[in-house]
Amino acid sequence: MRYVVPLLVAALLVLHQDDWFFGFWAEPKLVFGFLPATLLYHAGISLAAGLTWYLAVTFCWPEELDAVEPESSESEAGA
Repeated sequence: MRYVVPLLVAALLVLHQDDWFFGFWAEPKLVFGFLPATLLYHAGISLAAGLTWYLAVTFCWPEELDAVEPESSESEAGA
């Protein structure tokens, strides 16, 4: 999974440029009768980015960062 997440990020970077591949900006048709195709496309990209971030945090987060406990300062201990 450590190598899949960077590939997903790279794919999202490429797919975010929708005018290169799909040309939705010139599409006057509405999806479901009220939603512009570009807005639906970017909503899908946003959901995919959220899923990618979830995978990154779940599978690629360094465990040693969670094991570090914050040090308490003397001012907090004496107060």
